[in-house]
Amino acid sequence: MNDNDTHHQFTALADNIHTGAVTAARQVMQAMHPAEIADALESLPKPRRRVLWELVDTAVEGEVLMEVGEEVRADLVQQMEFAELKQATEQLDLDDLADFCQSLPEKLTADLLAGMGRQDRERLEQVLSYPEDSAGGLMNVDIITVRGDVTLDVVLRYLRRRGDMPRHTDRLWVVDLYGRYRGELAIRKLLTASSSTLVSEVMQHRIEPLHVLTPDSDVSRAFEDYDLVSAPVVDDNNRLIGRITIDDVVDLIREEAEQSVMSMAGLSQEDDTFSPIIRSARRRAVWLGVNLLTALLAAWVIAQFETTLDRVITLAVLMTVVPSMGGIAGSQTLTLVIRGQALGQINRHNTRALLIREMSVGLINGLAWAAVVSAFTYFWFGSMQIGLILGVALLINLLFAAVAGLLIPILMRRFGIDPALAGGVVLTTVTDVIGLVAFLGLATWLL
Repeated sequence: MNDNDTHHQFTALADNIHTGAVTAARQVMQAMHPAEIADALESLPKPRRRVLWELVDTAVEGEVLMEVGEEVRADLVQQMEFAELKQATEQLDLDDLADFCQSLPEKLTADLLAGMGRQDRERLEQVLSYPEDSAGGLMNVDIITVRGDVTLDVVLRYLRRRGDMPRHTDRLWVVDLYGRYRGELAIRKLLTASSSTLVSEVMQHRIEPLHVLTPDSDVSRAFEDYDLVSAPVVDDNNRLIGRITIDDVVDLIREEAEQSVMSMAGLSQEDDTFSPIIRSARRRAVWLGVNLLTALLAAWVIAQFETTLDRVITLAVLMTVVPSMGGIAGSQTLTLVIRGQALGQINRHNTRALLIREMSVGLINGLAWAAVVSAFTYFWFGSMQIGLILGVALLINLLFAAVAGLLIPILMRRFGIDPALAGGVVLTTVTDVIGLVAFLGLATWLL
């Protein structure tokens, strides 16, 4: 379905809910995917969202809940009776059910576990025992294993007796007598090779299996590097305990991208567009307070040069140029480094080379733009001296911006702080202060 059709459905749903045309809204939803219904729910104010949620088919409630953000999900779960919630969770794959339970209150999770069969409960508890941001937290224990000493004909007959395979099954996992991982059997090999061939003769070992505690960022990197659809997960003894599939990795990559964008404004990727006003105001107030402190620091620096500004009014007109240019240059380096950290490309062995590179870029841009602003200032105000002061200050700030843009995320990562969340604020403070001190300091000294 294209974007125009989706937009039309959202509009139709919103209009029907607004006018109370419940039957028409239900008919529109019948043609929508659970992910599209989730988008529609998130786009509505809470009163209308609750009306729409009541119209969602119980057969897809679980899938819809997995598609909405955590804050919206919590709001919807509060409206559901326990029996309805239990029915919704029965529709979910084990890995999705684990993600869902991790977002619920402990009491509700305990009640759901108590209502499950012993085998399903044990499998779910196994996944829940691992950190959410690890391979174990992402994996699904619903796997098909085969031995290497059997023929492909035996495997085919076994699959026919099963009658079904888990979703996203592109390969079977080969294990030994003790369940230790030995390799993989691609479905295409199973279907095209001679049925008398042994599994061990056609199995592959393309990648090392993922350890159960592998960070989710390394998991997504492995899927990207090796173009995987699924990957095996093993424990400390190399025993195969589950698999991770591409659908979970796509969700992970999307969440990481949303987190990066939202963090730049001090928000969580799970923030509900229509969350309570007081709650949103409280969250944003912290970020505004941090920015206020940095602005006051810059104002204090300016106040130290009040006498100079009173004597040469031209400086007040040009004062914002240097901090602004430094902020942009620093942000470019900061973004590059944060991306490199996310991809595992930044380490102690290449930091020095990267620092020299970024300072060289800053030097070239600084010299080029210093010449431009100096000439512009001369033709605008007729003062070569102020033009030179502005140019030199700009060069200084661009060099400091390159250094700050590199070192800030590295130091923050070392102290366990997310550079995507706080790096921009610190960088802005550094470039503002250095830029103002350089410009007004040089002006005080030379004028």
